Amino acid sequence: MELLQDAEFWVAIAFVVFVVAVFRPARRVMIGGLDARSQRIRADLEEARRLREEAETLLSEYQRKQREAEREVAGIVARAREEAQRGAKEAASAIDAAFTRREKAAMEKIAQAEVEALTELRQRATDIATAAARHLLTEGLDPARARALISGAISEFEQRAH
Repeated sequence: MELLQDAEFWVAIAFVVFVVAVFRPARRVMIGGLDARSQRIRADLEEARRLREEAETLLSEYQRKQREAEREVAGIVARAREEAQRGAKEAASAIDAAFTRREKAAMEKIAQAEVEALTELRQRATDIATAAARHLLTEGLDPARARALISGAISEFEQRAH
């Protein structure tokens, strides 16, 4: 029974009682804190999962939009190429038409120049024939000589005409 009178024994018992008395409420506080922390972690995990699902949804939507945009760009490029080819064909046909018009105009100018040359040649022949007739009339040639001069003028005209 000496143990009951020993101060260290009572200090040890008081310490055990104190630890047991403090441990229960402290345990509840610690467990409550850990439970609250695990609840926060679960909520954070759930929020992260929800955000991940949202991000995946947005990613798939943006990928779909990107594919649509790529298809649209491909269509625009194809239409631009078609328009460029059509424009090139139209430009080529316009150039051909302009060339044809210029060629026709040149042919018309050549034909007109030929007509003017023939007209000038006829005018000269007429002038020569008139001069020859005047010469014959003024000199009073005999008929044989007049016929020879006229025949010479006609043959000269034919040579110059061709």
